[in-house]
Amino acid sequence: MAHFNLRGHRIGPIDGVLFDKDGTLSHSEPQLKILADARIAEARRQFAAQGASSEDINELEALLVRTYGRNQDGVLPDGPLAVASRQHNILSTATVFAQMALGWPKALLLAEDIFDRVDVQWHALHPHGHSVSMLPAASTMLRSLKDAGVICAVISNDTTDGIQRFLRHHNLTDLFAAVWSADCLPCKPDPAAVHALCAQLNLSVDRCALIGDADTDLLMAKRAGIGAAIGYVAGWHRSPDLTAHDHLIHHWQDLTVVQPSGRP
Repeated sequence: MAHFNLRGHRIGPIDGVLFDKDGTLSHSEPQLKILADARIAEARRQFAAQGASSEDINELEALLVRTYGRNQDGVLPDGPLAVASRQHNILSTATVFAQMALGWPKALLLAEDIFDRVDVQWHALHPHGHSVSMLPAASTMLRSLKDAGVICAVISNDTTDGIQRFLRHHNLTDLFAAVWSADCLPCKPDPAAVHALCAQLNLSVDRCALIGDADTDLLMAKRAGIGAAIGYVAGWHRSPDLTAHDHLIHHWQDLTVVQPSGRP
């Protein structure tokens, strides 16, 4: 059975690996920056159309910038935009609107409308779809796991369609046995999501590893009884400040797969 070798340290045995997507397999930050800016711009436009003052609109923008974790260099790796699901980001946006003296029903409807409008704009600009780039050496790791007979799956707060588009674009579909998305119940970070995905793959949780770039993922994995919770920190302009990992990798090259025969 396969093991991981992390800078000379043996991890395993490993029958399956559950991968986060954004910031772990994919270089999502450039796309998330565009998405944050588009949502903020649309919120400004909507509030201006309702007669908000320049002072209120500037306050709104400042609140959204902090809420999304958008800074001068990019996106904070532990911010809602980077970690949370679309629905959770809608709720955080509605909370900002409620602070701008909107009632909750109106704030929620407005947040949903803004997200939908930005989605339409995005699809108009990318009618044939758009996929983010892979992080360096991630595909090499995935091929090594496949060669070693290790079952791989994606567990992400992206939609099923978003995950599948990413996998197809990078010719990775054959490397993953399943995906667990924001469309699945329960979704991350509920530890039951790990149990359900492992059960679907007929894997024992304690013989699996989870690799992710957020403490929410790593805590979920440990609470589920995962065999190894591995943090990955090279997917953002600023490294995530992780504390809940069993092991930490700074680059995919840090980790190698030792096949059942003992060969790397």
